[in-house]
Amino acid sequence: MTLSPPRTSNRTVGHNAQHPAQDFVGIGLYTPAEAGRLLRITPSKITRWLRGHEANGKHYEPLWQPQVDLGDEGIFLGFRDLQEVRVAATFIERGLSPQRVRQAVELARDLVGDARPLSTARFRSDGRTVFLQVVEEDGQTKLIDLFKKQFAFRDILERSLTNLDYDEAGIPAVWWPLGRAKSVKIDPARSFGQPIEAETAVPVEALVTAVEAEGSPEAAARVWDVPVRAVKRALAFQREMDIRQAA
Repeated sequence: MTLSPPRTSNRTVGHNAQHPAQDFVGIGLYTPAEAGRLLRITPSKITRWLRGHEANGKHYEPLWQPQVDLGDEGIFLGFRDLQEVRVAATFIERGLSPQRVRQAVELARDLVGDARPLSTARFRSDGRTVFLQVVEEDGQTKLIDLFKKQFAFRDILERSLTNLDYDEAGIPAVWWPLGRAKSVKIDPARSFGQPIEAETAVPVEALVTAVEAEGSPEAAARVWDVPVRAVKRALAFQREMDIRQAA
């Protein structure tokens, strides 16, 4: 991929505002296709949410501005964007429109003090009032009833933010896409946020490619000087991602 000169951005709200190309080390970098594969969400839907779109003669603004700005290269997501999409998608599935999610993001920025508030530890504690305000203003009776029930809100949010490790500031730092037991994690500070085998910190893609080149997990393990179990975990993760892509 050839990177064009990045545009500068004026967004500086809270943690992880939009970053130009030379500054995405430690931020993570994902195409909508890669994000969709990890999140089990249609890439076109992610693009629509983060780019905005036209429908029935009406323009819909993006839910938020992506962390990474690569000029005209297209839409890219950072690690924090991945986590925000996870939460937004869950609420949309439960009946909140994308427009109401955008409204919630705008309200929550002030509450949390972060440009991407939905995935923060603070929002997990205090975010119910934000969504309740949104649905009350919209008059959606069914959703008002849903968000008035504390346990229902907790269930929605916790299901969308499983397998996350937070830093001391309450910001998502590491994601275990298939759970910690599978020993594959996504850390935006490592390998540009691509999946790595947790025990060895070797990128999953590198271990899988080694198996293809060497002919077996055992041979790949010798090449990388890692346990065979690490290679097999990488293969299992890759198989799951392939299944998701084919679904």
